[in-house]
Amino acid sequence: MERTALISPAEIQQQLAHCDAVAQLTAQWPDRPLAFVDTYGCQQNEADSERIRGYLSRMGFAFTHSEEEARIIVINTCAIREHAEQRVFGNVGALVHLKRRRPDTLICLCGCMVQQPQAARKIRESYRHVDLVFGPHALWKFPEMVRALLTQRGRTFSVDDEAGSIAEGIPVVRQDKIRAWVSVMYGCNNFCTYCIVPYVRGRERSRSPEDILAEVRQLAEEGYKDITLLGQNVNSYGKDLAEPLDFADLLERVNAIPGDFLIRFMTSHPKDATQKLFEAMARCEKVAPVLHLPFQAGNDRILKIMNRRHTRAEYLEKIRALRALIPDITLTSDIIVGFPGETTEEFEDTLRVLEEVRFDALFTFIFSPRPGTPAAAMDDPMPRSEKLANFERLTALQDQISEEKHAAYVGKRVRCLIDGLSDDARYDLTARTPGNRLVRVVGDVSALGQFRDVKITGANKWSLFGELG
Repeated sequence: MERTALISPAEIQQQLAHCDAVAQLTAQWPDRPLAFVDTYGCQQNEADSERIRGYLSRMGFAFTHSEEEARIIVINTCAIREHAEQRVFGNVGALVHLKRRRPDTLICLCGCMVQQPQAARKIRESYRHVDLVFGPHALWKFPEMVRALLTQRGRTFSVDDEAGSIAEGIPVVRQDKIRAWVSVMYGCNNFCTYCIVPYVRGRERSRSPEDILAEVRQLAEEGYKDITLLGQNVNSYGKDLAEPLDFADLLERVNAIPGDFLIRFMTSHPKDATQKLFEAMARCEKVAPVLHLPFQAGNDRILKIMNRRHTRAEYLEKIRALRALIPDITLTSDIIVGFPGETTEEFEDTLRVLEEVRFDALFTFIFSPRPGTPAAAMDDPMPRSEKLANFERLTALQDQISEEKHAAYVGKRVRCLIDGLSDDARYDLTARTPGNRLVRVVGDVSALGQFRDVKITGANKWSLFGELG
């Protein structure tokens, strides 16, 4: 990989000119064209999709939730687990029938999955109804590629192993007016042996603090209440900047921006989660008392093979230091069950970490080999049935802990952000605690988008229940 490519303002202006040229074409169509954007995977993919929507909006497209109505379909893919890839290929395969009925519909695949050579090759050879394929590095030139498809036809693939880029000035259409994602950096340098991210998103590269602060300031002025700072390893922010500024410093600067909003961030790596960061979290009144800190496995031998570069003892010491500063911190984590070579005895070390830390919630996965990563070639003798049994033990323990932690909320009044309409007929609204726990709420929909006190009246292992106080 080459060094980071900084996309110049002139190059972005050229892309906006392509948007305007496409808008002139779409204005001549009988009906306003609709776009369908479907996103798989992490919050960084969500943030990328918001930029894709920004470009599409400038091209003259409105948005639909129906593939059948769309003139352009964009599927933003994930490469973290095999199941996500299988879902994408299944959904894309089904689009062949739509393409036969409406050959003018543009079908585009982007994101991490297609940056993998074997996936791009499979699409090229077996999914010939797909018109455009581009990886994360090429997102900034999406308008140019769409214009070429509309005026020249043919198929376009832009998945070269090129330098990761930073491009400012791309328009954004956000999903709602309450929550916002702000990428502070891209890529990853950690090379955990199971992870494909460094290969598909490139090396770490930090946005300038001035650009980040300007974006957050604008969001605060527009009334956004929940702003999440994103990075594959957000604690590594600033290591590549000309003037030293680390993530704790950035948090302090974001916290100083006027406005009534919460600051969240993810994802953190234990090796870079420092005492300085914990002290900044405790000091900054807008920083939500929540930390997602993946530990992946509780056994030191497995952690070493994973190339995690932290030990079980180091992880637990960081948790103790954080809780000393923020006793009510909400803690979540990621765990991989059945990493190649893990024994059931080593897996039980993971259960012991759960019992000691008592996480509020976990994201748990059975190991999924990713072609191109070192772990994919490792000997993996444990039968799937044993992995599944261990996984069920893990989830049962965490379910018990989550239910106990949620039960402790009952009877309390908690200041929550009312963030959505409930899909459960018994409740009117959804809300989030400062620790990002889901609350289903009875109350007037006029509270949507506000911070309100909620009396917690019930709980289960997945969520809380309450009423506006």
